[in-house]
Amino acid sequence: MSSMSFMEKLLDGYEVQWKTLGDIGDFIRGSGIQKSDFTESGAGCIHYGQIHTHYGTWAVKTKSFINPEFAERLRKANTGNLVIATTSEDDAAVAKAVAWLGEEEVAVSTDAYIYRHTIDPKYMSYFFQTELFQTQKKPHITGIKVRRISGDSLAKIKIPIPCPENPKRSLEIQAEIVRILDAFSELAAELAAELTARKRQYNYYRDQLLNFDERDVEWKTLGELAENLDSKRKPIRSGLRDVGNIPYYGASGIVDYVKDYIFDGDFLLVSEDGANLLARNTPIAFSVSGKSWVNNHAHVLKFETYAERRYVEYYLNSIDLTPYISGSAQPKLNQKNLNGIKIPNPLPEEKERIVAILDKFDALASSITEGLPREIALRQQQYEHYRDLLLSFPEPEEMGA
Repeated sequence: MSSMSFMEKLLDGYEVQWKTLGDIGDFIRGSGIQKSDFTESGAGCIHYGQIHTHYGTWAVKTKSFINPEFAERLRKANTGNLVIATTSEDDAAVAKAVAWLGEEEVAVSTDAYIYRHTIDPKYMSYFFQTELFQTQKKPHITGIKVRRISGDSLAKIKIPIPCPENPKRSLEIQAEIVRILDAFSELAAELAAELTARKRQYNYYRDQLLNFDERDVEWKTLGELAENLDSKRKPIRSGLRDVGNIPYYGASGIVDYVKDYIFDGDFLLVSEDGANLLARNTPIAFSVSGKSWVNNHAHVLKFETYAERRYVEYYLNSIDLTPYISGSAQPKLNQKNLNGIKIPNPLPEEKERIVAILDKFDALASSITEGLPREIALRQQQYEHYRDLLLSFPEPEEMGA
């Protein structure tokens, strides 16, 4: 069934009217809550900064609490209200909204609005994610470093309301649209949970395969296993780079694309400096292939075979490198310490076996061209397509102009 025939059937002859958010609700600014006001328990509260990172489309529990006596003096969101963060450093995050569906009222901080309305709250929250909403809000965003939008500006944004002349039927249509979008969201959440489980499984098997404590194996330093090509690296300041299609690598991956190259082949890059050496939010060792340019923030290692390179890559990403890292404010893994890292060196066929197993797990857990990450990305695209489609009714002429 096409989207148009589905929507026609859903509307069943009823019209759609576009109304401003100000026509159908009221914006109420939140009250003064600082993160220093948080307590381990007490009255629930939502801080505007948490809306960007801790909440999705809707919520029934808060992430933080404040003293109940303090909460009594603050403005609160009731069940069905939207809580909208109105400031961010990123335009796309300005007016990020979460529908509050908890049974208890919840205190809301400044730099956020409580929006009280008569629409299905999840329908409203989904609308705030659409491209149509993003397009309408953009001219109203102000500020330079910190970007913000006012309640008066939000009140001017228009939303499609199916058959407003029949409130009961209108809410039924909104609920059906929400049901469909919830199904896409739940599928994405299930895939994300599956991916997390697979990554745990991958890490477990990786650690088991690379644990040689009770096995008879020769140990060598990394300097004995790889040829270090650091002397060929050459940093280029951003303003002096000629734009091209060849990746320019730094400590944690590609930082730019340039016209020329200094390496051509398969290499292992290892972070030389940066906070990620300790945080390990991304792999500190990563393989590159083809033409590339590498600056002086990543070591360049060359190996004789694919299995050798990937084996060392997996091993370095699995162990604690703190003993080899100097500095705390500016962590650094210098070449001498890098070359001195001890690596278990089993027979070539054993390395090939380990790499073959871990490559399969890695593809499932990490690859953006196959496995679960690709499936999640496709489902997210599908969800965004249908979300925008289901919430994009024929627009009034003044909006389309």
